Amino acid sequence: MNQKIQTLKKELCKVIIGQEQMIDGLIIGLLCHGHILVEGVPGLAKTTTINAFSKALGLDFKRIQFTPDLLPSDIIGAEIYDPQNNSFKIKKGPLFTNLLLADEVNRAPSKVQSALLEAMQERQVTIGDESFILEKPFLVMATQNPIEQEGVYTLPEAQLDRFMMKLVVGHNSEEEELEIMRRVATNSFEEITEVLNLEDIENIKNELATIHIDAQLEKYIITLISATREPAKFGMDSLGTIIAFGASPRASIDLYKASKAKAFLRANTFVTPSDIGFVLYDVLRHRIVLSYEARAKGITSDEVISTILKNIPIP
Repeated sequence: MNQKIQTLKKELCKVIIGQEQMIDGLIIGLLCHGHILVEGVPGLAKTTTINAFSKALGLDFKRIQFTPDLLPSDIIGAEIYDPQNNSFKIKKGPLFTNLLLADEVNRAPSKVQSALLEAMQERQVTIGDESFILEKPFLVMATQNPIEQEGVYTLPEAQLDRFMMKLVVGHNSEEEELEIMRRVATNSFEEITEVLNLEDIENIKNELATIHIDAQLEKYIITLISATREPAKFGMDSLGTIIAFGASPRASIDLYKASKAKAFLRANTFVTPSDIGFVLYDVLRHRIVLSYEARAKGITSDEVISTILKNIPIP
């Protein structure tokens, strides 16, 4: 079954140069019913990646550009009055899709963010008095631009916690950027064709469920999460003034699922400590709330995660 994943990746490479972390993150999110938050400067193929992803899987794709004047009805839809029938009818918004790109999600006000929150968590949308179940699969890939801080609404911790992973995407290497430049200039990108369907996705999910994780590694996951809440308990007193709030129980659930998915992507039949380490930063970096003192000193959540990873013994 892992061969199908390799086929999918090969197809995506027709239009995406590099950015393997973002591709793996999307695959893990799809297989684990999670949502992905991507932080990176413009021009890093975020839209291209999820668009190609939808074509290769034969899924619906929509993109919403979040702006300060956006209204909840702009994304979920609204009741529209029909004068001919003297009645209201439902006009569904772009949220009704399989893959949704929420571009610059932190530019939208809290009302719009809360509308997106219901869809992400409950997998349903309420318009007027009616609730509609979203079709499966449903994956939100939201993006944040880290260099612009004017006119943005910081995502509350409760909403950040709904994202399975936060990926920090950097620039391509010089060799990769050279290849991108040549392909764009000569318009030599190949067309994406459908290589997997919904049945294939379900079969892969069933295969993923068979990935074994040892009981000691399950306890290791819980210990890592507990260390973000009570670092002094694990001999990391210095983190006590750095961490304001640790990760929620959703973090342990997502770390467990993401570790199994990472093992599957690496063609393993069981989870290793390396698989946990590979996804730990992506699962935790948006869930650890740093203190004012830590932010004033320029300490990042990735540095906190590194400290925890070094101090918790690997089973």
